[in-house]
Amino acid sequence: MHPLFNYINNYATNLITEDDFKIIESYFVPKKIKKRQCLLEQGAICKQFAFIIKGAMRKYHTDQKGVEHIVNLYIENWWAGDRESFSFSTPSAYSVDAWEDCEVLLVTRESVAKLTSDFPAFNEMLLKLDERNNISTHRRITSAISGTAEQRYEDFVDCHPYFVNRFPQHIIASYLGISKDTLSRVRKKGLQK
Repeated sequence: MHPLFNYINNYATNLITEDDFKIIESYFVPKKIKKRQCLLEQGAICKQFAFIIKGAMRKYHTDQKGVEHIVNLYIENWWAGDRESFSFSTPSAYSVDAWEDCEVLLVTRESVAKLTSDFPAFNEMLLKLDERNNISTHRRITSAISGTAEQRYEDFVDCHPYFVNRFPQHIIASYLGISKDTLSRVRKKGLQK
């Protein structure tokens, strides 16, 4: 079955049927995004969210010195975009690009509004995703302001073991808010345990 069909039903108590899914799928536009190609550029408005079928993406902020700070990492069965810009049609503080060649399904804000009103399962999925995202964000903030580099890396590996082999050390280090050298030391120390 289609990954998005399974994804929606994974979060829904009232499951969608295959006929429902044909209608839902019609609101999405498939797109291939090459490695390093942008889905969203900092300063632009996020007009579409992407459901990743295949590949990996990253979301980052580029500061005034030109340094990239990784905010989120995404792989298959994850949504990629900037929620604030998407919801309020404001310029995004972030860029989102493909770290690997990607196949995605794009959906607009208008389509999301229609899907949430017409399909309770889709609405339920979004509510549960918001809840999980909120919890995850608070855990990450707590880790960033009070955890050591070792604790942050251990939390990262515990929560996202599938990211470790998909993204290089400098990307993971940026995501954790530590230097690449610090991450190397932390990983070496962990291997010696």
